Amino acid sequence: MVTVDQQRVARKRTYLMCSPEHFAVEYAINPWMDLGTPVDAQLAVKQWGRLREALLDLGHDVHLLAPEPGLPDMVYAANGAFTVDGAVYGARFRHEQRTAEAAPHRAFHEGRGWRFVAPNETNEGEGDFAYLPEAYGGLVLAGHGFRTELPAHAEAQEALGRPVVSLRLVDPRFYHLDVALGAIDDRNIAYFPGAFSAASQKVLAQLFPDAVVADDADALAFGLNLVSDGANVVLDAEATRLAGRLRAAGYTPVPVELTELRKGGGSVKCCVGELRA
Repeated sequence: MVTVDQQRVARKRTYLMCSPEHFAVEYAINPWMDLGTPVDAQLAVKQWGRLREALLDLGHDVHLLAPEPGLPDMVYAANGAFTVDGAVYGARFRHEQRTAEAAPHRAFHEGRGWRFVAPNETNEGEGDFAYLPEAYGGLVLAGHGFRTELPAHAEAQEALGRPVVSLRLVDPRFYHLDVALGAIDDRNIAYFPGAFSAASQKVLAQLFPDAVVADDADALAFGLNLVSDGANVVLDAEATRLAGRLRAAGYTPVPVELTELRKGGGSVKCCVGELRA
């Protein structure tokens, strides 16, 4: 039974998604991408559509970024930028196969009239940045080790005016922060300690003593690649144990099937960028 202090309150969010109509695994830039495993393109579109419907059913707004031919990973809309209070820190992708994705994201944000900061350092947007507006006055957690370069953390801090805590990822299966850690409300996280260096584990334990700690099965099922409104946590349907842990902590798990999009190395969060006005 959930106690009074465990009651969770949802906050309406605004998200950005991009249809996977051009999605395919045409190259391998992370350990999950296997050129020998075919993608069911129609099923990918259907599963993505169900994810979008789940967010809309929860009362959130979802904006759409038009997919472009030749950019099969555009469906992972979280990677294109990182927004805080109407300011946008743009992405600069590590791999040339994804470089062209940055331009349509910039055009989208500038079209909304938001302040866009063009990056000089390699970073992959919300793939490696998470924002917790009620943690320590507003805190950015930032990953490095595989995609985003450490100097991008300082650049993001200057661009957004929020303190940035650097966390080193050490397991290539967790190549982005958002496959190892997710914000479950505005002040707390769920994470898998084994994805991080020993020092970063100590930092997370100190900052978030009440975090939901996931095991390797949860993490390998992309359970931490989640989206939460503070009460409802949308996560990969295969992360059943993590769903149980979240339920025990007072959250409502909302499982979705994303088997096809996982073939590209992403699940719920990779497909959903948050627009923070």
